[in-house]
Amino acid sequence: MNYDVIVIGAGPAGLAGAVALGRARRSVLVIDAGEPRNATAAHMHNYLGREGDSPAALRADGRAEAAGYGVQFLDAAVTSAKPLAAGGFQVEAGGTHTARRLLVTSGLTDELPEVPGLAERWGETVLHCPYCHGYEVRDQRIAVLVTGPMATHQAQLFRQLSPHVTVLLHEGPEPSEADLRGLAARGIETVGGRVAEVSGRADVRLADGTELSFDAVVVGPRMIVAAGFLGDLGLETERMEIDGYLFATFVKADANGATAVPGVWAAGNVTDPRAQAIVSAGAGLTAGAMINADLVNEEVAAAVSAAGR
Repeated sequence: MNYDVIVIGAGPAGLAGAVALGRARRSVLVIDAGEPRNATAAHMHNYLGREGDSPAALRADGRAEAAGYGVQFLDAAVTSAKPLAAGGFQVEAGGTHTARRLLVTSGLTDELPEVPGLAERWGETVLHCPYCHGYEVRDQRIAVLVTGPMATHQAQLFRQLSPHVTVLLHEGPEPSEADLRGLAARGIETVGGRVAEVSGRADVRLADGTELSFDAVVVGPRMIVAAGFLGDLGLETERMEIDGYLFATFVKADANGATAVPGVWAAGNVTDPRAQAIVSAGAGLTAGAMINADLVNEEVAAAVSAAGR
């Protein structure tokens, strides 16, 4: 079947876009690999009206809403996506599927520092965003692992939530004198030495054998676009760097989600690594509406041509 739109990814952005397109009576196929970025998170925050709900519940409700408007779903990984010479796009995912337009909302993956024990606690006691889950560790003992130039800024943000913040210098860049003064001024201790392991709830063992006990460990992951098929579409990922340190990769899109490739839109974390769920949903809605408008313009032009006017 040739769809009006194929949406790649069924997170908040993809589902919001699918709902908008379904309500516009477009034929839509949503393809999802079932690997959401926040799979380990039990709760989401800052989503107006759904504070504390689970991300899984949001996705399930979004699927049900989209299906109610005729949107179809395929649980599969996209292995390739490419433009067709005659127009439109061909997507390989458990078979061949074609569409007039694409909406890429495949998100990103968080690459954690290579410290034993971090990955197993990711989304539980190993955290990264003070706005996403900082309130839940308020007044607790928080360690901030330095792996990049933003670590001291992270520490100051978490200091807003707890007076018990410690910066572990690990193998990251040495904080500047100004940063060190700022940390000391707010009572944030700095501890040198490489972190060898995280165990228990959030206990840290340094390479020299020193053991420290915390309630949460904060890290700064690299946020990398999860879409190996982009190259076939002619889309390149951009690098977001801070002081030469790779912070994230992303797909460049305008405010409406349109990319450099005609017919391809993108929304959510794939274009904005820092977007939380509610922001991604809003971006998906905008992109879905703009895709429908683009299709309408194409259909008007075709109708005028057919009428010989």
